[in-house]
Amino acid sequence: MIALLLALGSSPAYGCADFLGGLGARKAHVLRTVMIAAPASLAVELLLWPFLGASFSAETLGWGAASGVASAAAFALLYRTLAIGPMNVLSPVTALVSAVLPVGVGLLQGEHLGLTGLVGLPLALMAVVLVSAGHGAGRARPSRIALLLAFGAGTAIALQLIFLHQAPSDSGVGPLIIGRAVSSAVTLTAAGVLHRRLGPERPAYAMSATAGVLDSVANLLFLLAARSGDLAVVAVITALYPAGTVLLARSVLAERIHRGQLVGLGTAAVAVSLLALT
Repeated sequence: MIALLLALGSSPAYGCADFLGGLGARKAHVLRTVMIAAPASLAVELLLWPFLGASFSAETLGWGAASGVASAAAFALLYRTLAIGPMNVLSPVTALVSAVLPVGVGLLQGEHLGLTGLVGLPLALMAVVLVSAGHGAGRARPSRIALLLAFGAGTAIALQLIFLHQAPSDSGVGPLIIGRAVSSAVTLTAAGVLHRRLGPERPAYAMSATAGVLDSVANLLFLLAARSGDLAVVAVITALYPAGTVLLARSVLAERIHRGQLVGLGTAAVAVSLLALT
Protein backbone atom coordinates (compact mmCIF):
# COMPACT_ATOMS: atom_id res chain seq x y z
CA MET A 1 0.00 0.00 0.00
CA ILE A 2 2.85 2.40 0.80
CA ALA A 3 4.44 1.72 -2.59
CA LEU A 4 1.10 2.36 -4.30
CA LEU A 5 0.61 5.68 -2.50
CA LEU A 6 4.14 6.79 -3.36
CA ALA A 7 3.60 5.85 -7.02
CA LEU A 8 0.30 7.76 -6.99
CA GLY A 9 2.24 10.80 -5.77
CA SER A 10 4.96 10.32 -8.39
CA SER A 11 2.51 10.15 -11.29
CA PRO A 12 0.89 13.62 -10.96
CA ALA A 13 4.27 15.15 -10.13
CA TYR A 14 5.61 13.87 -13.46
CA GLY A 15 2.45 15.09 -15.20
CA CYS A 16 2.75 18.59 -13.70
CA ALA A 17 6.46 18.74 -14.56
CA ASP A 18 5.71 17.79 -18.17
CA PHE A 19 2.94 20.38 -18.39
CA LEU A 20 5.15 23.21 -17.12
CA GLY A 21 8.09 22.05 -19.21
CA GLY A 22 5.87 21.98 -22.28
CA LEU A 23 4.64 25.51 -21.61
CA GLY A 24 8.21 26.66 -21.09
CA ALA A 25 9.29 25.09 -24.36
CA ARG A 26 6.69 27.19 -26.17
CA LYS A 27 8.49 30.35 -25.08
CA ALA A 28 12.04 29.32 -25.96
CA HIS A 29 14.04 26.43 -27.41
CA VAL A 30 13.54 23.23 -25.40
CA LEU A 31 17.24 23.08 -24.51
CA ARG A 32 16.96 26.50 -22.90
CA THR A 33 14.10 25.16 -20.78
CA VAL A 34 15.98 22.01 -19.79
CA MET A 35 19.12 24.06 -19.00
CA ILE A 36 17.08 25.69 -16.21
CA ALA A 37 15.06 22.65 -15.16
CA ALA A 38 17.93 20.16 -14.80
CA PRO A 39 20.10 22.22 -12.41
CA ALA A 40 16.99 23.12 -10.36
CA SER A 41 16.21 19.43 -10.07
CA LEU A 42 19.79 18.67 -9.04
CA ALA A 43 19.64 21.40 -6.38
CA VAL A 44 16.57 19.76 -4.81
CA GLU A 45 18.29 16.38 -4.63
CA LEU A 46 21.39 17.92 -3.06
CA LEU A 47 19.17 19.60 -0.44
CA LEU A 48 17.60 16.22 0.34
CA TRP A 49 20.99 14.56 0.81
CA PRO A 50 21.41 15.45 4.55
CA PHE A 51 17.91 14.21 5.35
CA LEU A 52 17.69 11.01 3.27
CA GLY A 53 21.36 10.17 3.02
CA ALA A 54 23.33 9.05 -0.01
CA SER A 55 26.07 6.55 -0.74
CA PHE A 56 28.19 6.47 -3.86
CA SER A 57 29.41 2.93 -4.34
CA ALA A 58 30.57 1.80 -7.76
CA GLU A 59 27.17 0.16 -8.33
CA THR A 60 25.33 3.34 -7.39
CA LEU A 61 27.55 5.42 -9.65
CA GLY A 62 27.00 3.05 -12.56
CA TRP A 63 23.22 2.78 -12.32
CA GLY A 64 22.85 6.48 -11.49
CA ALA A 65 24.93 7.51 -14.50
CA ALA A 66 22.96 5.15 -16.75
CA SER A 67 19.69 6.68 -15.55
CA GLY A 68 21.08 10.15 -16.25
CA VAL A 69 21.98 9.29 -19.84
CA ALA A 70 18.53 7.71 -20.31
CA SER A 71 16.89 10.82 -18.82
CA ALA A 72 18.73 13.14 -21.22
CA ALA A 73 17.76 10.92 -24.16
CA ALA A 74 14.14 10.84 -22.96
CA PHE A 75 13.92 14.63 -22.95
CA ALA A 76 15.37 14.95 -26.45
CA LEU A 77 13.32 12.14 -28.00
CA LEU A 78 10.06 13.06 -26.26
CA TYR A 79 10.06 16.69 -27.32
CA ARG A 80 11.17 15.79 -30.84
CA THR A 81 8.38 13.22 -31.04
CA LEU A 82 5.69 15.66 -29.92
CA ALA A 83 7.03 18.33 -32.26
CA ILE A 84 6.50 16.02 -35.25
CA GLY A 85 3.05 14.87 -34.08
CA PRO A 86 0.27 13.98 -34.11
CA MET A 87 0.47 14.23 -30.33
CA ASN A 88 -2.83 12.44 -29.74
CA VAL A 89 -1.40 9.28 -31.32
CA LEU A 90 2.25 9.48 -30.30
CA SER A 91 1.72 10.43 -26.66
CA PRO A 92 -0.15 7.19 -25.81
CA VAL A 93 2.52 5.16 -27.63
CA THR A 94 5.26 6.77 -25.54
CA ALA A 95 3.38 6.36 -22.26
CA LEU A 96 2.48 2.74 -22.98
CA VAL A 97 6.05 1.75 -23.88
CA SER A 98 7.34 3.50 -20.77
CA ALA A 99 4.97 1.34 -18.69
CA VAL A 100 5.26 -2.03 -20.44
CA LEU A 101 9.04 -2.39 -20.34
CA PRO A 102 9.42 -1.95 -16.55
CA VAL A 103 6.47 -4.29 -16.03
CA GLY A 104 8.23 -6.92 -18.13
CA VAL A 105 11.50 -6.46 -16.22
CA GLY A 106 9.69 -6.75 -12.89
CA LEU A 107 7.94 -9.97 -13.89
CA LEU A 108 11.18 -11.43 -15.29
CA GLN A 109 12.87 -10.69 -11.97
CA GLY A 110 10.36 -12.91 -10.22
CA GLU A 111 7.64 -10.53 -9.09
CA HIS A 112 4.27 -12.24 -8.69
CA LEU A 113 0.82 -10.69 -8.86
CA GLY A 114 -2.35 -11.92 -7.24
CA LEU A 115 -5.68 -12.24 -9.03
CA THR A 116 -6.59 -8.58 -8.46
CA GLY A 117 -3.16 -7.56 -9.73
CA LEU A 118 -3.54 -9.64 -12.88
CA VAL A 119 -6.81 -7.82 -13.57
CA GLY A 120 -5.69 -4.38 -12.42
CA LEU A 121 -2.41 -4.29 -14.34
CA PRO A 122 -3.87 -4.55 -17.87
CA LEU A 123 -6.64 -2.15 -16.84
CA ALA A 124 -4.00 0.35 -15.75
CA LEU A 125 -2.15 -0.07 -19.07
CA MET A 126 -5.45 0.55 -20.89
CA ALA A 127 -5.99 3.65 -18.77
CA VAL A 128 -2.53 4.96 -19.75
CA VAL A 129 -3.55 4.86 -23.42
CA LEU A 130 -7.02 6.33 -22.88
CA VAL A 131 -5.86 9.19 -20.66
CA SER A 132 -3.00 10.07 -23.03
CA ALA A 133 -5.10 10.09 -26.19
CA GLY A 134 -6.62 13.36 -27.30
CA HIS A 135 -9.62 14.01 -29.53
CA GLY A 136 -9.51 12.28 -32.85
CA ALA A 137 -6.82 9.75 -31.95
CA GLY A 138 -6.48 7.36 -34.83
CA ARG A 139 -7.63 9.80 -37.53
CA ALA A 140 -4.17 11.17 -38.21
CA ARG A 141 -1.52 8.67 -39.22
CA PRO A 142 1.98 9.35 -37.87
CA SER A 143 5.01 8.83 -40.06
CA ARG A 144 7.29 5.85 -39.56
CA ILE A 145 10.01 8.14 -38.20
CA ALA A 146 7.59 9.68 -35.70
CA LEU A 147 6.54 6.25 -34.46
CA LEU A 148 10.16 5.18 -34.10
CA LEU A 149 10.89 8.32 -32.11
CA ALA A 150 7.84 7.67 -29.90
CA PHE A 151 9.05 4.14 -29.18
CA GLY A 152 12.52 5.56 -28.52
CA ALA A 153 11.17 8.16 -26.09
CA GLY A 154 9.10 5.56 -24.23
CA THR A 155 12.07 3.22 -24.09
CA ALA A 156 14.34 5.96 -22.72
CA ILE A 157 11.80 6.84 -20.01
CA ALA A 158 11.42 3.15 -19.14
CA LEU A 159 15.19 2.65 -18.96
CA GLN A 160 15.55 5.62 -16.63
CA LEU A 161 13.03 4.04 -14.24
CA ILE A 162 14.55 0.56 -14.54
CA PHE A 163 18.09 1.84 -13.90
CA LEU A 164 16.95 3.76 -10.82
CA HIS A 165 15.27 0.62 -9.55
CA GLN A 166 18.46 -1.42 -10.03
CA ALA A 167 20.52 0.91 -7.81
CA PRO A 168 21.27 -0.42 -4.30
CA SER A 169 18.34 0.06 -1.94
CA ASP A 170 20.62 1.51 0.75
CA SER A 171 22.07 4.21 -1.53
CA GLY A 172 19.62 6.93 -0.46
CA VAL A 173 19.34 9.70 -3.02
CA GLY A 174 22.76 8.87 -4.45
CA PRO A 175 21.40 7.48 -7.76
CA LEU A 176 19.23 10.58 -8.23
CA ILE A 177 22.13 12.96 -7.61
CA ILE A 178 24.44 11.11 -10.00
CA GLY A 179 21.70 10.74 -12.61
CA ARG A 180 20.72 14.39 -12.54
CA ALA A 181 24.36 15.53 -12.62
CA VAL A 182 24.98 13.38 -15.69
CA SER A 183 21.80 14.48 -17.48
CA SER A 184 22.62 18.14 -16.69
CA ALA A 185 26.12 17.69 -18.11
CA VAL A 186 24.75 16.05 -21.26
CA THR A 187 22.16 18.80 -21.71
CA LEU A 188 24.64 21.63 -21.17
CA THR A 189 27.08 20.01 -23.57
CA ALA A 190 24.36 19.69 -26.22
CA ALA A 191 23.35 23.32 -25.66
CA GLY A 192 26.95 24.40 -26.08
CA VAL A 193 27.33 22.49 -29.33
CA LEU A 194 24.00 23.76 -30.70
CA HIS A 195 24.09 27.27 -29.21
CA ARG A 196 23.70 28.93 -32.61
CA ARG A 197 20.40 27.10 -33.15
CA LEU A 198 18.84 27.95 -29.81
CA GLY A 199 17.48 31.32 -30.90
CA PRO A 200 17.42 34.59 -28.97
CA GLU A 201 14.28 33.89 -26.88
CA ARG A 202 14.72 33.96 -23.12
CA PRO A 203 13.45 30.91 -21.23
CA ALA A 204 10.62 31.09 -18.72
CA TYR A 205 12.90 30.86 -15.69
CA ALA A 206 10.33 30.32 -12.92
CA MET A 207 8.25 27.88 -14.95
CA SER A 208 11.27 25.87 -16.06
CA ALA A 209 12.74 25.76 -12.56
CA THR A 210 9.41 24.60 -11.10
CA ALA A 211 9.24 21.86 -13.71
CA GLY A 212 12.70 20.71 -12.62
CA VAL A 213 11.74 20.70 -8.94
CA LEU A 214 8.60 18.67 -9.64
CA ASP A 215 10.54 16.22 -11.79
CA SER A 216 12.97 15.73 -8.92
CA VAL A 217 10.11 15.11 -6.49
CA ALA A 218 8.57 12.62 -8.95
CA ASN A 219 11.88 10.75 -9.30
CA LEU A 220 12.27 10.56 -5.53
CA LEU A 221 8.74 9.25 -4.99
CA PHE A 222 9.22 6.67 -7.75
CA LEU A 223 12.51 5.51 -6.25
CA LEU A 224 10.98 5.12 -2.79
CA ALA A 225 7.97 3.34 -4.26
CA ALA A 226 10.12 0.93 -6.27
CA ARG A 227 12.18 0.13 -3.18
CA SER A 228 9.11 -0.73 -1.13
CA GLY A 229 6.98 -2.51 -3.74
CA ASP A 230 6.92 -4.35 -7.06
CA LEU A 231 8.40 -2.57 -10.06
CA ALA A 232 5.61 -3.96 -12.27
CA VAL A 233 2.91 -2.23 -10.21
CA VAL A 234 4.84 0.95 -9.42
CA ALA A 235 5.86 1.55 -13.04
CA VAL A 236 2.37 1.25 -14.50
CA ILE A 237 0.87 3.56 -11.85
CA THR A 238 3.64 6.08 -12.48
CA ALA A 239 2.94 5.87 -16.22
CA LEU A 240 -0.49 7.39 -15.57
CA TYR A 241 1.29 10.77 -15.46
CA PRO A 242 -0.60 12.07 -18.54
CA ALA A 243 -3.67 12.35 -16.27
CA GLY A 244 -1.99 15.19 -14.39
CA THR A 245 -1.12 16.93 -17.63
CA VAL A 246 -4.68 16.52 -18.94
CA LEU A 247 -6.26 17.94 -15.78
CA LEU A 248 -3.88 20.90 -15.70
CA ALA A 249 -4.52 21.62 -19.36
CA ARG A 250 -8.23 21.64 -18.57
CA SER A 251 -7.94 24.02 -15.62
CA VAL A 252 -5.18 26.34 -16.91
CA LEU A 253 -5.61 26.29 -20.69
CA ALA A 254 -9.34 25.49 -20.75
CA GLU A 255 -8.70 22.47 -22.96
CA ARG A 256 -11.54 19.98 -23.17
CA ILE A 257 -11.31 16.60 -21.50
CA HIS A 258 -12.72 14.27 -24.12
CA ARG A 259 -14.97 11.30 -23.51
CA GLY A 260 -12.20 8.76 -23.99
CA GLN A 261 -10.01 10.56 -21.46
CA LEU A 262 -12.84 10.57 -18.92
CA VAL A 263 -13.21 6.84 -19.45
CA GLY A 264 -9.44 6.54 -18.97
CA LEU A 265 -9.57 8.42 -15.67
CA GLY A 266 -12.38 6.15 -14.46
CA THR A 267 -10.50 3.06 -15.63
CA ALA A 268 -7.40 4.29 -13.78
CA ALA A 269 -9.40 4.65 -10.57
CA VAL A 270 -10.68 1.06 -10.86
CA ALA A 271 -7.22 -0.24 -11.73
CA VAL A 272 -5.60 1.50 -8.77
CA SER A 273 -8.28 0.10 -6.43
CA LEU A 274 -7.59 -3.43 -7.70
CA LEU A 275 -3.82 -3.02 -7.43
CA ALA A 276 -4.25 -1.77 -3.85
CA LEU A 277 -5.74 -5.16 -3.00
CA THR A 278 -2.79 -7.06 -4.49
